[in-house]
Amino acid sequence: MKQFIRIVVVGLVLALGGPALAEPVNVNTADAETIAAALTGIGLVRAQAIVEYREAHGPFETLDDLLEVSGIGPRVLDMNRADIRLSDED
Repeated sequence: MKQFIRIVVVGLVLALGGPALAEPVNVNTADAETIAAALTGIGLVRAQAIVEYREAHGPFETLDDLLEVSGIGPRVLDMNRADIRLSDED
């Protein structure tokens, strides 16, 4: 029964559009709520850490600069590379 419920939940997430269908987000201008909603594996706490790091150190110049943020590791960054923007021109 648990397996059936998992299959139904996954099917609903896919049918309703999961995180993979989110719009790209500019991490140099977006607020924490927007970042958390747009990126996989980034909740509000990590998103707030991104905003705080940006405010303390200036805008991110490369995607790999996000690895300096506490809680953002290579796996999370790699899952989101296609959805992260550093400017509105990307």
